[in-house]
Amino acid sequence: MYIFDTDHLGVLQRQSGNGFENLVSRLAEIDQSSFYTTIISFHEQINGWTKYIKNSTQVEKTVTGYWRLESILNDFSRAQVLPFQPTLLKFLANSARRKLESRRWTCVLRLSRLPIK
Repeated sequence: MYIFDTDHLGVLQRQSGNGFENLVSRLAEIDQSSFYTTIISFHEQINGWTKYIKNSTQVEKTVTGYWRLESILNDFSRAQVLPFQPTLLKFLANSARRKLESRRWTCVLRLSRLPIK
């Protein structure tokens, strides 16, 4: 099982850059049925683009924001999304405290070793 965190999803959704190429080449060797994400990542992405839309003062940015929301909806409707688990929250809090992942919360550790920079 490989669980994508919000940062990994963002790299995959942008579909460009060195991080994307590195991640895709590593993921190509893995059966896609073992890929998961979490409802937490869905929440983070929806909140980010909702805030973007709320703060936009230009029509083009508003359109972009709504396009991104629709893309997120489509992506997550095809994904295997894990529900919220209180034990996951405890794990994430402990990981953050110990700084296992600098600046990122990663749920499953095999995927977290994949470079995204």
